[in-house]
Amino acid sequence: MNSFKFPFAAVSAAALMALTGNALAQAPARPATAAAAAAPRAAAPAAPAATAISHGPAIAGVCIIDIDQILAESAIGKAANTRLQKLQTDVQAEVTAEQTSLVNDAKTFQAQRATLAQDAADKKDADLQVRNNALQRKVQQRQAELQATQQKAADRILSEIDPVEAQVYQQRNCSVLLSRQSVIAANPAMDITPVVITALNARISTLTFERERLDQSVAVPQTR
Repeated sequence: MNSFKFPFAAVSAAALMALTGNALAQAPARPATAAAAAAPRAAAPAAPAATAISHGPAIAGVCIIDIDQILAESAIGKAANTRLQKLQTDVQAEVTAEQTSLVNDAKTFQAQRATLAQDAADKKDADLQVRNNALQRKVQQRQAELQATQQKAADRILSEIDPVEAQVYQQRNCSVLLSRQSVIAANPAMDITPVVITALNARISTLTFERERLDQSVAVPQTR
């Protein structure tokens, strides 16, 4: 296999950072105004109607395969996608719990700050900042771990697809195998993707794995 667009759901760095952001800055959060909440959204433009394509005769020896479709529709691809989504949910729950605790403590501190001695206030403020920085590092590390987990799952599935693809290639007497991603349109009779999915499902139907655990110094390089 060469390159492909991996369809599994994975939490993005932007999504996790948006989830946490700067917890200290969120402490005195302001509610959205009613006007802003009620503002109408612009209607999305209607999608153009699909144009029916009339295919010419299938070309003997030329075959098409869609790796994205195999990853999305095969039993092992669905199992991996479900597992990745569960790992993503677990990470989001972990980060949200820490964020909530930090925000609540920051709110309490802000309410009590005027009654604290300057030394105690400075110490509490520094402690909260340390926790906030640690949370941001954890977000980056979990993102790196999820990406590593996704890539490892993809590599495993591709290793299962390769022999099946080769077998179907020979069975269908293919001379050339083209990726669906590089072909605009083709006669469906030349597409071996459904056959590969069926054969792959017979070979393996599930995949279990845990989130990769990366050393923080590797997952989140420190900059000077």
